[in-house]
Amino acid sequence: MRLGVLDVGSNTVHLLVVDAHPGARPLPAYSHKAELRLAELLDADGAIGPAGVDRLTSQVAEAMTVAEDKGVEDVLPFATSAVREATNGEEVLDRVEAATGVRLRVLSGEDEARLTFLAARRWYGWSAGRLLVLDIGGGSLEVALGIDEDPDRAVSLPLGAGRLAQKWLPSELPSPEEVRALRRHVRAEIARVVAEFSRLGSPDHVVATSKTFKLLARIAGTPTARPVPDGACVQRMLGRTALEEWVPRLAAMSDEERAALPGVSAGRARQLLAGALVAEASMDLLGVDGLEICPWALREGVILREIDLMRSGARRRAPGPAE
Repeated sequence: MRLGVLDVGSNTVHLLVVDAHPGARPLPAYSHKAELRLAELLDADGAIGPAGVDRLTSQVAEAMTVAEDKGVEDVLPFATSAVREATNGEEVLDRVEAATGVRLRVLSGEDEARLTFLAARRWYGWSAGRLLVLDIGGGSLEVALGIDEDPDRAVSLPLGAGRLAQKWLPSELPSPEEVRALRRHVRAEIARVVAEFSRLGSPDHVVATSKTFKLLARIAGTPTARPVPDGACVQRMLGRTALEEWVPRLAAMSDEERAALPGVSAGRARQLLAGALVAEASMDLLGVDGLEICPWALREGVILREIDLMRSGARRRAPGPAE
């Protein structure tokens, strides 16, 4: 059947359409993305303001129209940290449902980490051994580690690139003091969970997902020889040493200069430095010298979980981790 996954994140509303068959790899058929920037539309109390609700409602309605046009039989709609942490989150969900008929399921941070881990595990297979997965979103950082399809440990930290850029780096050219303060904050947050992962043993393979890591790998990483199936892109590796060299360079750039880097849009330029600081701290504190960019992430994890439920006969509409 043709499935759609509607992902309402901090930065975008993204509809991914796939042709799903039990026992087979889901085949991407169409992708529709609209810029949202919910984190920038919060008021002083942490609520999504009227402009943000109107923009979200409009984009959800547009995505559902696209899904209908593409012949999607069922849409799995979910929201992540921006809606999850908004002080008026339930009110926003009610308003979106009243206007569009779509009830967004809000994933917990742990759900995000576990579903992203599932996607990475399926992509790399059992030969990857103990797998460590890192994911930097607009609102949160997810980390998961394990040897099975469900990780042994999965955490979500409030270290998204968009969230940090807005709060800690308000100016286009942040001062060294502002960058240093954000660096201290990021490392203190990650350090609190390092022991939880260290006691599980060293990973055999480390991978990262998300637009932030993909951009950093494109800028500072190196392509590998192995192409992604269907020729969609080239797999890339990101080394910690190369990333460390790029952080001060990004800090000295204006938004316009960052936007001129390969693959960086104007909307992502302001977030890139914050994301680089999170990526650098994650790799350093977790003892990662290098990682590989995984083409599959949260949306694919939601789809894979749905296919599993189809096969088991216990299919449900709401995405979530294995029970």
